Amino acid sequence: MTDLKTTLRDIAAAIVDHPDDVTVISEETETTITLTLSVHPDDMGMVIGRQGRIAKAIRTVIKAASTGIDKKVNVDIR
Repeated sequence: MTDLKTTLRDIAAAIVDHPDDVTVISEETETTITLTLSVHPDDMGMVIGRQGRIAKAIRTVIKAASTGIDKKVNVDIR
């Protein structure tokens, strides 16, 4: 099973100007896993993208990586 937290951090660090400021916090309940991505304020536009396209793509990749997990995975960007 892949580590979703590391995968999300690696994806975000690859597209921002300040990769050292990328943090991911994982919160798990019985039915869901919530990954909260935080980046440098100057990099927020790069992570969200035009009309949210990059954010949607990141969420799609993480959901595809979580296929072996029987929980719903949410990605929040702050």
